[in-house]
Amino acid sequence: MEILKVENLSLNLEGRQILNNLSLSIEAGTIHSVLGPNASGKSSLAFSLIGCCDYSPQWGKIFFLGEDVTHHPVYQRAKMGLTLAWQEPARFEGLTVKDYLSIGIKGKNDDLIKEALEFVLLKPEEYLNREVDKTLSGGERKRIELASVFAMRPKLAILDEPDSGIDILALDHIIKLIKELKKRGSTVLLITHREEVSSIADKTSLLCSGTIVKEGDTVEVGTYFKERCIPCPTRIYPSGENDK
Repeated sequence: MEILKVENLSLNLEGRQILNNLSLSIEAGTIHSVLGPNASGKSSLAFSLIGCCDYSPQWGKIFFLGEDVTHHPVYQRAKMGLTLAWQEPARFEGLTVKDYLSIGIKGKNDDLIKEALEFVLLKPEEYLNREVDKTLSGGERKRIELASVFAMRPKLAILDEPDSGIDILALDHIIKLIKELKKRGSTVLLITHREEVSSIADKTSLLCSGTIVKEGDTVEVGTYFKERCIPCPTRIYPSGENDK
């Protein structure tokens, strides 16, 4: 069953074409990765899917759970079960970690909140009453946001890995977290620039210059990315053409 479908999505920001006739289909209950080098349009795709106001597409449609959500605001998509872990998580002055993690959880569930923090290797007793503000490091805020996604158990979780290489969690623990989300019923759209992270996906789409250029078996697409895209961060050459 298809949970997310993107048809011919095009996005132009300040005169620059960011997404170009992009089409994508995500099956429910799977881990689907979008793999691509820096500046290929990965985060813009994530922002468009979640409904950020500055990322309204000029062309194309986004369907979630069979409904056209192209022009739905962020909160409406969130209520339907679509959520995004941001590259740069926000700060919330005056809001404790416990309150932040309670958002989106049905009913009071302190055990789930503690479990979520422990799953991202943060001790509940040290973080529950801290504010989500500048006193937390970028890595701590990112972990807390991942804990929020874990506790929320969305229908579709979009995880946008930072291109900066920020040390959030060890690779094996990131993989464990993603697999646990799937195990607990969430579909995961994993957006990354690292082939080793993408390797856990059931299916991979390769993004270059705002469009999907290759899609299918994760190992095959990952190998292509490693051999062709890493030497060439801005363009993928047709098969048989020499790299320049």
